[in-house]
Amino acid sequence: MTAAGDLVAKLCGRLVLGFAALLLGWPAAPAAARTLDIDRDVCHAVSGTALPDKSLAALRFSCRAAPAGYQQASLWLRAPLDGAAAQRGDVALMVHQSRFDRLAVAFSYADGATRWQGVRAGDYGSHWRAGGQILFEAPDRNVPLTAVTMRFDRLSGHAFVHARIVPKGEAGMQSAGMAAAVGAALMLLLVSCIYSLSLAFAVRRQYLAWQAAWAGTMLLWGALWSQVHLALVPRLAGTVTTQICTFLACLAIALATVSAVTAVDRGRAPKWLRITAFALGLGVGIAGVPLALIRGDSLGLLADILGLVIIADLLAVTAYVGWAWRRGSVEARDFLAAWGLPMAMLAIVHIVDVEDGFWGGGSKLLVLVAATWQALWLAAAATRRLAHLRIERDHARSAAATAQQLARRDPLTGLPNRRGFVESVTPLLERARADNLPAALLLVDIDRFKSINDIHGHDAGDVVLCGIARRIERWEGPMCTVSRLGGEEFGLLTIGMEGIILARFAESIRRGIAACDHSEAVGDRLVTASVGVAEVRPACDFQQLYRLADEALYDAKRGGRNKVVVQRHHDVTGLAPGREVARSN
Repeated sequence: MTAAGDLVAKLCGRLVLGFAALLLGWPAAPAAARTLDIDRDVCHAVSGTALPDKSLAALRFSCRAAPAGYQQASLWLRAPLDGAAAQRGDVALMVHQSRFDRLAVAFSYADGATRWQGVRAGDYGSHWRAGGQILFEAPDRNVPLTAVTMRFDRLSGHAFVHARIVPKGEAGMQSAGMAAAVGAALMLLLVSCIYSLSLAFAVRRQYLAWQAAWAGTMLLWGALWSQVHLALVPRLAGTVTTQICTFLACLAIALATVSAVTAVDRGRAPKWLRITAFALGLGVGIAGVPLALIRGDSLGLLADILGLVIIADLLAVTAYVGWAWRRGSVEARDFLAAWGLPMAMLAIVHIVDVEDGFWGGGSKLLVLVAATWQALWLAAAATRRLAHLRIERDHARSAAATAQQLARRDPLTGLPNRRGFVESVTPLLERARADNLPAALLLVDIDRFKSINDIHGHDAGDVVLCGIARRIERWEGPMCTVSRLGGEEFGLLTIGMEGIILARFAESIRRGIAACDHSEAVGDRLVTASVGVAEVRPACDFQQLYRLADEALYDAKRGGRNKVVVQRHHDVTGLAPGREVARSN
């Protein structure tokens, strides 16, 4: 199981590292692409939403300052086109989705012609692409392009507009690459979500359930942000999707916080730090509701404030799990490794402007990659921990089984002791009663064993006992079980033998013991044993059978030792027993 956990960890690590290497290998802006800087590269105009698109030529564009007052109106953004691609008309405009009611794009040509394309909230048609982008391709005409104009109706904020001019072939390649990257990330998140949820149910660990909820939220966020859901639900295109994504992003941070904090035992870190992390995470989750609904000028400011709160939350969680790690928490160590990449990604996003990089995926794609890493790392770490726990549990069970086995064994001879003998004879007696078979208990007592200890010492006595135990052990089988009942007394219980066959079996035991060689311990002294046999039909319980065998053994001892005495009882409740002395020597 440990090997399997390590294999999962290595595989997940290679997948995510390869995925990250692929992303980092993408140029932030391909050589043939041109990113439109809304503040420097375009001119703007504001009009009422009722103004028709064909009034483009009548508008007066300003290339200074920043646009304002357009949230309830139409914002027009115009960018001049030049270069070889514009001369050929080989131009495509890729716009990142944002909150607007309608987007119309005009391609202006050198001959004065203008060609319009457009989308609106709830209807992107065939213009949507994976990675949260909308693609507009200039119509094929043998006339150079001079400008491209974007008209946004009821745009939430121009700071959220990200657009790039790329050749049509480059646009297709980027869209395909983005679709592959997003699909891989979503698939890994789905696997992690299902796996974490199954682990949560299997081992009843609360933090794994929170982890599965976080992975599921990130999966849903990634699917909505990348617009892959539009293949099934095209009416969610535009503002509704963006608002849901905003809420899901905040909810995911709250769930990640709860998962990390609940994974660590309460006593591993200060209570105030735990409460702080919980409060910040909960605050981010709650803030997602109004932030998803706002569409005014304050949206950008609130987003910046929330970004600072998110950083504070991540720092609090990092401090909490770091504190716990220093106090020996394995879960904290795993969460620190998992949170490392998201923290680095957030630092990069806040320090470096990457919104127009990574083929238009920008910070959203980086967050998706970080979430994939975090989900897979935590799943693999949980697998390793559970594997170690299972190994420890198996060792504990094995040790307990060994202890129980030892508790049923005589430590000197290795034969079952009285407790183990009673447990083993019970099923045999039940079988004898069920099949109406005779049962017999043979008690074997070494003659004058005390004198062996007194003359030759207890070590010699132990050697004699072990030699006799090895001889008696030979008769162990499906129909017979043996034991050392205590001291110099041994016991054998057999079923299915009676009469002369049983008597011969008992005699063979007596002779076998007498034939044992104990010369190294007691010299040429002959060691013999007396055997008392109780034969019953039907089989009775062990205590009653032992009492009858003990009476027969007493008769053998009283009759001169080195004898076999058999008592037959065909009805232990009423009939008088029959007695037979098998041999004297």
